[in-house]
Amino acid sequence: FACRAKDSVKHFHVARKDNSYVFGFNEFATLQDFVNHFANQPLLGSDAGTLIMLRSPYPWRVEEPSIYESVRVHTAIQTGRTENDLVPTAPSLGTKEGYLVKQGAIVKNWKQRWFTLYRHELKYFKDKMFEKPIRTLDLRACSAVQFDYSQDRINCFCLVFPERIFYLCAKSGVEADEWIKILRWKIVSIVQVLD
Repeated sequence: FACRAKDSVKHFHVARKDNSYVFGFNEFATLQDFVNHFANQPLLGSDAGTLIMLRSPYPWRVEEPSIYESVRVHTAIQTGRTENDLVPTAPSLGTKEGYLVKQGAIVKNWKQRWFTLYRHELKYFKDKMFEKPIRTLDLRACSAVQFDYSQDRINCFCLVFPERIFYLCAKSGVEADEWIKILRWKIVSIVQVLD
């Protein structure tokens, strides 16, 4: 189950148990009961500590990786609503997006940038509201993604390209780990397609 948070996309487990569906702390007898639950705006929390209120569905148009979190908080904002109350107003989304701090190429200062990951392209923008990216990185040319401890900052990782190594820092270790996992998954997927 994938949901869009403010600065990222989160994934949670949905399990099939006998003839019912288990999600978070709840068990649903039918798939319809499960869908109706989302109309009541569930509030979820994970190990990362971020609370997410589910308001509206978005169309699933992109392949998503199997990087899942466990639900640690689970309640509902409303009750008694059904599938008919769900309004699909949320936009379609790329695989991951969020703010990262990036080191400059020539002047080695650090600036916050808005990053979006869609298919094999990692784009970064001056800020979230800008439509034109500063640069688009083609992950087909990226040879490695790994945690980096060479900088005077925490929660950093790097992307290795033939012409340059890009150094990025997330706001938390959990967020950095999410980016690394999903970028590595992308690179492995690209290699499999090319093979």
